[in-house]
Amino acid sequence: MAELLKGAPVARAISEDLAARVEALGKKGIVPTLAIVRVGERDDDLAYERGAKKRCANIGIAVRSFVLPATCSQAELMEVIEQINTDDSIHGCLLLRPLPKTIDEAAICAALDARKDVDCATDQSLFGVFANQALGFPPCTAEACILMLEHYGFELEGANVCVVGRSLVIGKPVSMMLQAKNATVTMCHTRTRDLGSVCKGADILVVAAGHNGTIGADAVREGQCVLDVGINWDEDAQKLVGDVSFAEVEPVVGAITPVPGGVGAVTTAVLAKHVVEAAERTATA
Repeated sequence: MAELLKGAPVARAISEDLAARVEALGKKGIVPTLAIVRVGERDDDLAYERGAKKRCANIGIAVRSFVLPATCSQAELMEVIEQINTDDSIHGCLLLRPLPKTIDEAAICAALDARKDVDCATDQSLFGVFANQALGFPPCTAEACILMLEHYGFELEGANVCVVGRSLVIGKPVSMMLQAKNATVTMCHTRTRDLGSVCKGADILVVAAGHNGTIGADAVREGQCVLDVGINWDEDAQKLVGDVSFAEVEPVVGAITPVPGGVGAVTTAVLAKHVVEAAERTATA
């Protein structure tokens, strides 16, 4: 039976560290503050917003919500972004995406001040990930993968890591972040030839393909660590599942994250971490 890598202990450790840092900022008269920008009433946006607010409240981070109707104009949303950019009391901004198709999402992201971009919405933040520089912040879920591996004691330096997925949200940035930790990374996707044999050669497997059942027992081996980043709704089982066929893979590998309760449980803690870091950068400046 594989070791179950749950996200709750990781999130708890991050939160405990952040609470002390928030207290230190408070002594300087700084209250770390997050702005959440939501357009419309998508269920997944509302759920993430609730989780983020709860996490921030427990740590001592203030949250301000900017909610616009799904029918809002580009100009109205741009005005909100500009308001956040110029408000020195706001240290971080979470722009819930995807935005409605009537909005030019790329233009909105480009308008956000990268110093307040706590979930890698801007090109500058993404460049920072690829250049290993502190420009903006990496995607929260990508960093959650790194922190989970470190929390559970997996050595990244020199490790062979296979990342399945090539999105700018997870696959590409987490590959760059793993390389910054001196891991040897192989990037794959659903069209990789003989995907199973490539995955078997890895010490650590990070799966972020966005498709239920992408990885089964034929793609893993004994002793591997598997991070399942996927979140999919299984109509037959009527529950959330990952990209990994858990029932097939868990008996084979050495360690695996559950879905839900794995990487996703750490994401809001990383979001809070980025807000505190943004506030600390402001204090230093």
